[in-house]
Amino acid sequence: MLIELLQKANLFSLLHRMDVDLARRHRQRGCPYCGGPLHQGNYPRKPRGAPDDLPEDYLLRLSLCCGREECRRRSLPPSVLFMGRRVYWGCVILVVMTLRQNRPDGISANQLKRLLGISRKTLIRWTAYFRDEFPFSGRWQRLRGKISSSVENSNLPGALVRFFLFNSESPEKGIAACLYALATG
Repeated sequence: MLIELLQKANLFSLLHRMDVDLARRHRQRGCPYCGGPLHQGNYPRKPRGAPDDLPEDYLLRLSLCCGREECRRRSLPPSVLFMGRRVYWGCVILVVMTLRQNRPDGISANQLKRLLGISRKTLIRWTAYFRDEFPFSGRWQRLRGKISSSVENSNLPGALVRFFLFNSESPEKGIAACLYALATG
């Protein structure tokens, strides 16, 4: 069920609309460094793991830069489409890690390589991140108090994804809510 979700354009449409809204709100607050006005400074990304026919707008990382000449610093609004500098879409990372945690019922590394082009090294890196870094990050610490205690650090991100899927009306909205929570804390 989850792997098929990654081929639905409506999931990416929903995530893009959420990113646009997050960028709009971020822009209204002004430059976090000097308070100056923020202007669009989007840049293209080449994320992996999604349908090939997505609109080009979805491939842009929404970014802002200060309009004051003495500042001109870039300010990145939170994003539900992208997880930092990672090459894969945020939803791909969450779905893949959730499926891998459900082993032996989950999906094998060979299947992921065939379906999405994800290498074993990448899977090992993502696993290490969610095991060693993410549970101690400020982002997770802020989010931790807002969700059920049944979501344990040792089962991240799968338990978190399942929590949002269980509490949403559709899988698309569940993944989107999870990504929104991760992006905004």
